[in-house]
Amino acid sequence: MIFTETLLKGSFTVDLQPIEDERGWFARTYCKNEFAAIGHTKDWVQLNHSFTSKQGTIRGMHYQLQPFSEIKLVRCIGGAVYDVIIDLRKDSATFLQYFGVELSSSNKKMIYIPEGFAHGFQALTKDCELLYHHSQFYLPGVEAGIKYDDAAINIKWPFANGMVSARDNQHKLIDFNFKGL
Repeated sequence: MIFTETLLKGSFTVDLQPIEDERGWFARTYCKNEFAAIGHTKDWVQLNHSFTSKQGTIRGMHYQLQPFSEIKLVRCIGGAVYDVIIDLRKDSATFLQYFGVELSSSNKKMIYIPEGFAHGFQALTKDCELLYHHSQFYLPGVEAGIKYDDAAINIKWPFANGMVSARDNQHKLIDFNFKGL
């Protein structure tokens, strides 16, 4: 695996290094020692799989409140998505900045998202499937979100007017009272 730190300190894109032969390919998607080298020491306690059927659909921008913040490792195993993270760490030099990257089944890229970030994506193709590793259990009542089209963040989504759930449409806009995580 090749870890490349993004502009948002502590977050990384992770490129797999497939070993190929006439049968196909094989690649590691996790190695405790390699992840420890980037500072990851927590256990993965939950693994989720999502499916998004329609191109242009936006899911996000989700996070869990402290002290239940979580680290995520996200990989697209079907189709392609534009994956976005927002730095919500109040003491960070990149507070309220975002980073976006294409994750796809063909590029085999992953994104490592540290605690204190919101996460979401837009489906670039139909029938997208994502795998998420989580360092914290999902707990109803401690999740929150930022509106996907908040002008304070100004995410440049690839498709305008994508499908968004009623729940995600109800996320609040950032205001001057937002103190971060």
